[in-house]
Amino acid sequence: MNKKIFFFICLLISFISIFFIKYLINFLNVGNNNDSQEIVNNILNISSYEATIEMEVQSNKNTNKYIIKQSYIDAKNNSQEILEPENIRGVKIEYKDNKLTLSNSRLNLVKIFDDYKYLAENVMDLYTFIEDYKNNADSNYYKENSYIVMETKTYNRNIYLKNKKLYVNQKTNKPYKMIINSDNKKEAIYILYNEVSFK
Repeated sequence: MNKKIFFFICLLISFISIFFIKYLINFLNVGNNNDSQEIVNNILNISSYEATIEMEVQSNKNTNKYIIKQSYIDAKNNSQEILEPENIRGVKIEYKDNKLTLSNSRLNLVKIFDDYKYLAENVMDLYTFIEDYKNNADSNYYKENSYIVMETKTYNRNIYLKNKKLYVNQKTNKPYKMIINSDNKKEAIYILYNEVSFK
């Protein structure tokens, strides 16, 4: 066989193999046409959302679990309502126009705090994560399995909850979970997003 023909056949086989491998990769990633930076940008551009979360709070003494419904319209209008555990079900924290309303629908109790300024330090809020990420020069992201992991630090006054990681599902482009912990990793909040929708 002529060397030129042999070289041409080898080149053709290589080209077909590369084309097939690229096709196979694209086939396996159906539904995920966004690159990592685009997914991060989508999260950072969320203006309002609703979510039902499972939250686990670990301290050095015990662990508490909650199911919470979050609603974030804007910085001056947002709320969180506890769905579980049963003994505090119906407790709702609502922030609107610089007023914090703490209510319990089951006990018919309402307490209003005027000019309340500290809800912005709510570390478990998705929007607070977004603001921390945007305002921290050391924020970064990386791929881990089928997730984009966004890392940042929070500026709240609680020294035990400084580090934040948000795991974003690459196929749905939605948050999957958030981990918030201290530098020594002993105290932590784990949030699992069961349902989340953006507006």
